[in-house]
Amino acid sequence: MTLRLQVNGQVHEVDVEPDAPLLWVIRDELKLTGTKYGCGIGVCGACTVQMNGQAVRSCTLPVASAVDADILTIEGLGASSEVQQAWIEHQVPQCGYCQSGMIMAVTALLAAKPAPTDDELAAAVTNICRCGTYPRVRAAVRAIASRKGPVR
Repeated sequence: MTLRLQVNGQVHEVDVEPDAPLLWVIRDELKLTGTKYGCGIGVCGACTVQMNGQAVRSCTLPVASAVDADILTIEGLGASSEVQQAWIEHQVPQCGYCQSGMIMAVTALLAAKPAPTDDELAAAVTNICRCGTYPRVRAAVRAIASRKGPVR
């Protein structure tokens, strides 16, 4: 079945099964490999992309659910994003595997809440980092938030 997807501002027509996970369409059909496969059950967050500005786990989302949505991947975010710059400044990544998903989740959170509390960050960004970079993630988010408003 041919489906139309808008990914990173471009419309793509893909010939895939409607129940195929969005992750595999992004990686295999569109060749955007920044979005990673981690667990396959929507728990770890390595596959996080944004759909209509909301962070979603693409490994469990049927591609048919993404038709008519605005999908943003790490490639569409761009290397100069504020979050990626804060990641560099605070040396967040270690192995880096989970980081594209983590960045997409944090970017969605900051768009909704420019100065989230630590509790709001923990509730909204549930991505798993096997290297345990959570303190650095918090520091990077606090740095961004302090430029936008009071840090709580």
